[in-house]
Amino acid sequence: MSEITVASRYAKSLIDLAEEQNVLEAIKLDMLFFVKTLKENTQLQAVLRNPIISHDKKLKVLQAIFTGKVSPVTDSFFKIMVDKSRAEILYPTATEFISQYNIKKNIVNARVVSAAHLSDANRQQIISEVNAITKGEVILTEKVDASLIGGFVLTVGDRQIDTSVANSLQKLKKDFAQKVIQ
Repeated sequence: MSEITVASRYAKSLIDLAEEQNVLEAIKLDMLFFVKTLKENTQLQAVLRNPIISHDKKLKVLQAIFTGKVSPVTDSFFKIMVDKSRAEILYPTATEFISQYNIKKNIVNARVVSAAHLSDANRQQIISEVNAITKGEVILTEKVDASLIGGFVLTVGDRQIDTSVANSLQKLKKDFAQKVIQ
């Protein structure tokens, strides 16, 4: 069974438990904190993925970092995962938890890469357009890439809209090349 499939099942179980105990929002914050911590610390990721390191040591490391900073449910979840030899999928489980939470709460992640910083008006227009299509709360992440020359690339889920000048020039170049060949 693939890692993401297993992580998805554990994430679903954790969401169900969190809802049952009325701590869904707290667990979501814990998972965001956990993901952020692991992204910033590749050594911690290596420790959790290393099969040579004992379960006790992995658990002690997790407790040293997270106990008192996360809810008791999250602490217990970490302990169960480590005891079941699933420490290596804690990170994918946490990211999958966040994805499933977003689906449950109808939160849409959108990413825009633009040639220059977006104005507040442009940002609000993009958010309202995405909101009109998805009917969900939009979380917009922005990135500036001057190589686009102008315009932007908007990604929502598996959909992408590319209005960049660089893309238009690439298409034009391709069209010219095809007409020369014919």
